[in-house]
Amino acid sequence: MAWARGLGLLLVLLPVVGASKPGIVVRLNKEVLSYVAEVGKVPLQQALQVPIPHFLDRSGQVIQPTRIQILNVHMPYLQLKFIAGFGIRLSAATNFTFKIFRVPEPLHLMLPVTLLADTLVAQGSIGTPVVSISACYSLFNKAVVFDGYNSTAPALLAPLQKHIKAVLQNKLCLRISNLVQGLNVHLGTLIGLSPVGPESQVRYTMINAPNVTKDYISFDINAVLFLLGKPIILPMDATPFVLPSHVGTSGVMATVGLSQDLFDSAILLLQKAGALNMDITGQLKLSNNPLNTSTLGQVIPEVARQFPEPRPLALKVRLDAIPVVTLHTNNATLRIQPFVEVLAPDSDSAFQSLFSLDVVVNLSLQLYVSEVRLQGTTSVLGNVQVTVASSNVGFIEMEQVQSLMGNVFQRPLLDHLNALLSIGVALPSVTNLRYIAPEVFVYEGYIVVSGGLLYQR
Repeated sequence: MAWARGLGLLLVLLPVVGASKPGIVVRLNKEVLSYVAEVGKVPLQQALQVPIPHFLDRSGQVIQPTRIQILNVHMPYLQLKFIAGFGIRLSAATNFTFKIFRVPEPLHLMLPVTLLADTLVAQGSIGTPVVSISACYSLFNKAVVFDGYNSTAPALLAPLQKHIKAVLQNKLCLRISNLVQGLNVHLGTLIGLSPVGPESQVRYTMINAPNVTKDYISFDINAVLFLLGKPIILPMDATPFVLPSHVGTSGVMATVGLSQDLFDSAILLLQKAGALNMDITGQLKLSNNPLNTSTLGQVIPEVARQFPEPRPLALKVRLDAIPVVTLHTNNATLRIQPFVEVLAPDSDSAFQSLFSLDVVVNLSLQLYVSEVRLQGTTSVLGNVQVTVASSNVGFIEMEQVQSLMGNVFQRPLLDHLNALLSIGVALPSVTNLRYIAPEVFVYEGYIVVSGGLLYQR
């Protein structure tokens, strides 16, 4: 299974729910193959230590059963490469060291074997990747006897080698095939929902067969975000997302393209879940806190008349309008339009509405990847635009109120948004996989994540 999980890096970001076009394109470049071969070499060597049945020595007058044991399997060469339009080819030079328990003294010999296996990568019926061995060959070279050569009769050595080769011919490819079947079980764990928040999840699925070239294998993946078990549905765009050939960092293991649709779904999920809503409450005991009726009464006389004694204010921030994410080359922005209601407690501690504001905030969006999650931070671009929606305290001088509201509203808003964005969205992945030195690039209408991969057992 360890080797299967090593090979699983080749299909690392594959997932799971049908749709007509991809929201994510995952491209595993040829550079990942060397890493997979390195990770998988030891487990594969262990798997190839197959049991050898006793050899029946017929060279004497009495048939003698002779025990044979594999002492070591050494793989000096292991290569994986993409086969365009098909899948992955494994080539390995393997040296098997045997101990022959003959009488009067044991015999040691080494048998070089070349292993060739072609693995087809396809789409399964339930949207998971499926791999299978389509062809496998074991090519044997001449055995090398380490000791006892002069005392070993050719009549024994020739049938002994024939016996060993016959056993390995059947068992080696079977062991490789079994490992690949184990890989399918491992990849099947990709089906399911990955949490985005307490009541929201993301689910991925392959939507067609992978595209294999000599340089990479590419998967079109659909991402569906769920809120309380219901999918977030966006208007269908007839134009599918296609990841250009030369984007991100060259020479990395993985290149992941994330479409505008994915970001639209994620921000719509936050909006529908109410996660973008917030309440800002003033505290009278805190020094330099302008969120109170005394400070507001200095610019709105009616507030001072209604509340001669200072009382804390509360801002009820609600986002009924859907936020807009815009992706331009080297520039990602987020535009939100919150509705802000300013409240103050009356004599019986019930809150009454003083006035409400329509607010427009343009934010710069900085994205990064931590382990397997896409996360972000924001900062305000330009001035926060504020207009009065309604007022229960008469005329409001917007210039003075805008300055005051900017001071008490902007920092809590940024803290709230950055806390949400720091949770992030899990990218398609398998257990124990991490990105190494990932970089995020912003292009027109999509994001690219480029980086290495690390599989931790």
